[in-house]
Amino acid sequence: MAWFVVLIGLFPSLLICCGDSFSGKCIGVSDGDTIKVMYSGKAERIRLYGVDSPEKGQDFWKSAKQFTSERVFGKTVEVRPIDRDRYGRTVAWVSVNGKSLNRELVAAGLAWWYKHYAPKEKDLRDLELKARKEKVGIWSRPDPIPPWEFRR
Repeated sequence: MAWFVVLIGLFPSLLICCGDSFSGKCIGVSDGDTIKVMYSGKAERIRLYGVDSPEKGQDFWKSAKQFTSERVFGKTVEVRPIDRDRYGRTVAWVSVNGKSLNRELVAAGLAWWYKHYAPKEKDLRDLELKARKEKVGIWSRPDPIPPWEFRR
């Protein structure tokens, strides 16, 4: 038991995965779907759950990053962890002032619904369908390449 207490003391982010929500200041934005949030005195990398925004080099990459920055950088955000990914990032819903950044990105046409990892999130599906219909953001281009294909 003592070793567990020592581990948690050294690595408080071990408690994050699938645990309680927490609030922290956003201190960095890597791209549209990845941010850094202060938690227990450390910068915690957060990957937005259920969405995938354009990668560097793709159309709308800068727009997605700027959109995310304008909404969360320097602000206190609420993080609701869902999982931890293979890169050690906390995968979570992120909101600021009661608005879901995950949902806002999809609604603005700056991210895809990542149905492979969030198949039950029908609200994200509906937001994507609406953005596609209205041809906003990535959907203003013919046949946008999803990031998971671009990464291959």
